[in-house]
Amino acid sequence: MVSRNDNSSPYFPHREEPPPLKPATQLVHFEAAPDDSFQPSSTPIYQTATFCQSSATEGGRYDYTRSGNPTRTVLEEQLARLEGGSRAFAFTSGMAAITAVASLAEPGQEILAGNDLYGGTYRLLTRVVARQGIAVRFVDTTDGDAVEQELSRRPRLVLIETPTNPLLQVTDIAALASRVHDHGGLLAVDNSLLSPYLQRPLERGADLVIHSATKYLCGHGDVTAGMVIAKEEELADSIAFYQNAAGCALAPFEAWLLLRGLKTLALRLEKQQASAGLVAEFLNRHPLVRQVHYPGLADHPGRDTHFRQARGAGGVVSFETGSVELSKKVIEETRLFAITVSFGCVSSSISLPACMSHASIPGKVRSARLLPEDLVRISVGIEHPEDLIDDLSRALDAASGLARGEQKKCTEYAY
Repeated sequence: MVSRNDNSSPYFPHREEPPPLKPATQLVHFEAAPDDSFQPSSTPIYQTATFCQSSATEGGRYDYTRSGNPTRTVLEEQLARLEGGSRAFAFTSGMAAITAVASLAEPGQEILAGNDLYGGTYRLLTRVVARQGIAVRFVDTTDGDAVEQELSRRPRLVLIETPTNPLLQVTDIAALASRVHDHGGLLAVDNSLLSPYLQRPLERGADLVIHSATKYLCGHGDVTAGMVIAKEEELADSIAFYQNAAGCALAPFEAWLLLRGLKTLALRLEKQQASAGLVAEFLNRHPLVRQVHYPGLADHPGRDTHFRQARGAGGVVSFETGSVELSKKVIEETRLFAITVSFGCVSSSISLPACMSHASIPGKVRSARLLPEDLVRISVGIEHPEDLIDDLSRALDAASGLARGEQKKCTEYAY
C-alpha cells in the first residue's frame, strides 16, 4: 500500500511530485486548519478579537484579529494559491480592496483606469483618490494607440476590468501588462466577473488581482468582502501594511462563509456560464433586442482575445433595447430575476446599470463613454435555463407594446 503521505504515485512511478491539481480540485482540497492540534476537516471560525501571549514581551503568530486571524489566513492562502500569487488579503468589501490597491500611488503620481468600470470604482477614483493629490485619468483599454499615449505619462498604477462591467469589453492582459511595465508602472486587474476559476491575470503578466468577493467567490449573496492578490512579495508587504494600518480586514465569520462558498465555485460557474450562453443566444435572436454584449457570442469583437486568456465567458450578459422605458418594463416584468445591484449569486438578477450600479457616474460621462442608458445587465444563476428564457420571453412580450419614447435620466444612488 502506498502511504497517503508519500508524494510519489503508483500511476506515475517515476515522478517525485504528483501532477498539479485541476482548479475544481484545488477549490476543495486545502489545509483546513494549519497548526490546530484537533485537526478539524473544516476550517473553524476563530471568533475572537485577541490572542493570549506567552509573556509580556513574547507573542505568537496572532495577537489581534485586525492584524491576523487563523480563519482569515486559510482564506487568504487559498486565494493566493488559486490566483497563483505570492500572498492574498481579505478586505471588508470590494471597494476596500480597490482602495488598498489605489494606496500604492502617492501624491504627485498618476492612476490610469479603464473607461468602462463599476460605478463605485469611478466614484472612488474621482471623488476620493483624486483629492489626495493623485491624478486620475481614464482610457479605452481596447484602443492600443490611446493606451500608449496615456502610458507616456508614466502612471504608477493602471487599473482595468476585463471583461468590463457592464459592457463586457475585453482587454488583452498580456499585451497591456508588457506596455505598462515598459513604462515603469503596475497593472491591477479586477477579476470579479470571472474569478480565478475562469481567468488568472497574474499568469498573463498582471501585478495585482482584485475581487469583489461578494460576487462569484462567495456566490450566495450573504457576504460582503473583497480580495487583493499580489504577484510579488514587495507589493504584498505594501498591501499587508495597509490592511493592518487601515483596519479594513475581513472578520472571521465572513471569512468562514466565503471559504464555504468557494468550495462550490466550479460547480456554480460551469452551470451559470452554460446557461448564460443560452440566454445570450436567445436575446441575440429576439426582435426587441438591438444588441447583446457577451464574450461567448461569435460576433463579440473581443471574443478571440478573451478566449486566449480565459477558460469561459462567465455568467453576466448585458443587452440594449433602444429605449429606457422598454428596458425598465422588461426588468420589472421578470419574475425569476431579482432587481438588484451586484452579480454572481446562485439566483439570477437583473438591473438597469445607468440607474443602479453605475448611477454614480455622471450622465454626461456615461454618454461620452457610450454607456447606454437603456442597457440591461443580467446575472445568470443556477436555475434551469429554460425557465429563465421563458421568463425573459414573457417579459419582452409584455414590454413589446411600449412606444420607444424619450430616454429618462437616472439619478445617483449610493451603491
